[in-house]
Amino acid sequence: MLPHPHSIAPALKSELLRIASILFMKRIAFSALPFVLFTLAATAVEDGKEIVPIELFTVPAGLEVKVWATTPLLYNPTNIDFDAEGRLWVAEGVNYRRAPVRPEGDRIVVLEDTDHDGKADSSQVFIQDPDLVAPLGIAILDNKIVVSQPPDLLVFTDVNGDRKFDPATDKREVLLTGFNGRNHDHSLHAVTAGPDGLWYINHGNTGAVFTDKSGKTFRIGSPYDPTNGRKNPLKPQLLNPTEVAGQKSDDGRVWVGGFTARMQPDGSRVEIIGHNYRNSFEQTVTSLGDVFQSDNDDPPACRVSAVMEYGNAGFASSDGKRSWGADARPGQPTPVAEWRQEDPGSMPAGDVYGGGSPTGVAFYENGALGEEWRGTLLTCEAGRNVVFGYKPKLEGADWKLERFDFLTSNKEKNFAGSDFTGGGKSATSEVPTLFRPSDVCVGPDGALYVADWFDAQVGGHGTLDKVWIGTIYRIAPKGFESKVPKLDLTKTEGQIAALKSPAVNVRYGGFIRLKAQGEAAVPAVAELLVDENPYIAARAVWLLAQMGASGKAKVMEWVDSKDEAKRLVAFRALRRAGGDFLGLAGKLALDASAAVRRDVAISLRNVPAAQSVPLLVQIARGYDGVDRAYLEAFGTGSQGKEGEVFAAVQAALGAPSAQWSEGFARLAWRLHVPAALPLLSARVLDSGLSDAQRKLAMDTIAFTPGREAAEAMIGLAADKSLPVAKEVLWWLNNRRGSLWKAVGLTQLMRERGLLVETPPQEVVSPEPSPRAADFPSVADVVALAGDAARGQAAVAVCYSCHKIGSQGLGFGPELTTYGATQPVEVIVKAILNPSADIAFNFEGSRIETVDGVRVDGIVLTKGDPTVIKCVGGLVQSIAEDKIKSITRFERSLMASPETLGLTAQSVADIVAYLKSGAEK
Repeated sequence: MLPHPHSIAPALKSELLRIASILFMKRIAFSALPFVLFTLAATAVEDGKEIVPIELFTVPAGLEVKVWATTPLLYNPTNIDFDAEGRLWVAEGVNYRRAPVRPEGDRIVVLEDTDHDGKADSSQVFIQDPDLVAPLGIAILDNKIVVSQPPDLLVFTDVNGDRKFDPATDKREVLLTGFNGRNHDHSLHAVTAGPDGLWYINHGNTGAVFTDKSGKTFRIGSPYDPTNGRKNPLKPQLLNPTEVAGQKSDDGRVWVGGFTARMQPDGSRVEIIGHNYRNSFEQTVTSLGDVFQSDNDDPPACRVSAVMEYGNAGFASSDGKRSWGADARPGQPTPVAEWRQEDPGSMPAGDVYGGGSPTGVAFYENGALGEEWRGTLLTCEAGRNVVFGYKPKLEGADWKLERFDFLTSNKEKNFAGSDFTGGGKSATSEVPTLFRPSDVCVGPDGALYVADWFDAQVGGHGTLDKVWIGTIYRIAPKGFESKVPKLDLTKTEGQIAALKSPAVNVRYGGFIRLKAQGEAAVPAVAELLVDENPYIAARAVWLLAQMGASGKAKVMEWVDSKDEAKRLVAFRALRRAGGDFLGLAGKLALDASAAVRRDVAISLRNVPAAQSVPLLVQIARGYDGVDRAYLEAFGTGSQGKEGEVFAAVQAALGAPSAQWSEGFARLAWRLHVPAALPLLSARVLDSGLSDAQRKLAMDTIAFTPGREAAEAMIGLAADKSLPVAKEVLWWLNNRRGSLWKAVGLTQLMRERGLLVETPPQEVVSPEPSPRAADFPSVADVVALAGDAARGQAAVAVCYSCHKIGSQGLGFGPELTTYGATQPVEVIVKAILNPSADIAFNFEGSRIETVDGVRVDGIVLTKGDPTVIKCVGGLVQSIAEDKIKSITRFERSLMASPETLGLTAQSVADIVAYLKSGAEK
């Protein structure tokens, strides 16, 4: 029997650690070494310095970083949350993206600093279960432990409070089920409690079909098939989200892609409040009621943004059937195209910062960091080895988000091991790039805590980590001593103290108990209204609105405040509390604040036209012609009644087509109703207007549904002298397979001579050659010394598919940055086994036409026409009525090394060339 790690002599532990660290940093394969070696080595990591030395971290002046906990107290932390006693609960992901190395399942562990020396010394397993496979969410909401484990949202009730799940005593409930993407990071993420007492959940774009406790079923599809057309036992799927795309949910809406929802704690009355993300990892809900999140990229357009209520982020088409690339307009930059920022119906994208791998988020409102940091949004970015900071500021109806590095191990920004564009080789070593923050939260002691799972690779749905080490860092003022308040939740004073906690989910315990007291607790809660911290005061407003007539009366006092934030919070709280809010909406529709009017507009979304249209006209009067968030909120409030709203706004603000104001033109663009088509066509044809004004009118027609709009665009195509003539033809071809497909646009264009069709050209990709039994393995190639000069010549075989520097074609992924930022074994594996992990958007398919022509390539968009990109860069458009079948390949279109004539040595040489930076 092997000795317990803690019984090993310090000298031996140090030597084991030294060996393991060398292997880890040099990326030597671990498969031949016993698991116990790495368990022992991890045990020896007592201060975390051996992985990412504390000295590498930079934080703002006056703050310091300390290691609070590390392996073996925890492994691979995916998400963290605190309970009211200051214990940190950790969801682990040792089995992430691999065959189970922990057959007994992943764990939820509880860490505690029992001797109060500022460092955790105790780790207790709450539960370990084979059903737990890299859960990406943990929330401690009173005595309920909420775990996000697709396909389920699980709630464990720790009945006796011993922090150890016992099925004989405690409760385990599947609160909701139907979340797609088990062991997939585009799936179900963490729950957080809002200031309104509701639970907020978040999901990526792998799709979901779930029924809430009220009996409503939600169907969320997307154009992303996470199976890549293949069945993978490590990533079993409940559904193919492409098959759900476009279906209405029981609330009468079509929801797409990643989404945020809120619900009652019992799983009833689910309401989706934002959608069409790629993969938002987590949301944070401030005490003012604002929701912020980051969203994963389809490189290079990661972003941090506010979630406008009911907002559409724009990643896919509104029916969920088309990727953003299928609708990217000529000349649009990727960040604009990916988030559809020039399309009506897409909310502002926020801070689009480029490639990366965003993870957990938090919002700091009060605590040990002091007033200077009050109102700071913190977002983890694992690909860039940083926790970003923002101090969101309202500008009109939108938030200004100015980014800075709050915590980073890589201030030189020499990124590595990430699949985004813009990284480079590390100038010194790879150690600074091993900081991979997965989550950040505020503890009940007021300090910040950041989880780090360490990995040489981020992105590509894979991992190189073989030792599963993890660390929790604490960020606090220099000399900070952690003190967690003792809360007696049986008394009003303790409940108030909980409501004032810096830790967001600790507040929930105070909220539910104070709410249960009803009007008896109103005087105590009302005392918080004059707190000097506006966030604490706002928490009282949300609660008072739900505490009976006397509580609502206190909230109404804020409606007349000179402070726009107070008026906004009061309106939100009273609306969320239920009841008739239209009288209040009528008053605030004329508010001086664009942000207040924005929320009034959104609140009218489900209000019938007879009651809402007059208010929407008032809101339209307040539009400055520029504020995109305001315009989008107006459009949200007009959903389902756009025709009535346009008629009323036209009567109040309209003019002859040539005299439209910029504001009215934008309102018409956002509503895009058939009634406006004659006026819009006149504006396109009016040479007295600027090219930009004529283009906006044309774009408005392009987003208008129905045959009339298609015929209006065809009519414009007859005038080849228009400054927007090329754009008109582009829209017609785009709409053949999307908005105007149902009206037979392809046939209409044929009849008018507007459709240029070329017979499909046969392109068949070769079947991969059989792999010789003695062909070198990845480890064999990694062990060879590559020669960059020879590699520069050998890499020529890649140019027919890949762009490297200024040479080659962009059929497959670009390799210049890829080579500089990926570890050697990742590149070798991609060459030797190209079908092992096919990059998203590079899956191959075969189209067979009715005439028997076979066309292999990457389908850019399906519809009429289907557009396919073939090896060599040939792009073909094939009309829908010419297609017999489309079949997804289970293999990569990339040729095998044998087919390419590569040997183990030439592969090593190519990798050496790519790692050298290739051609810049």
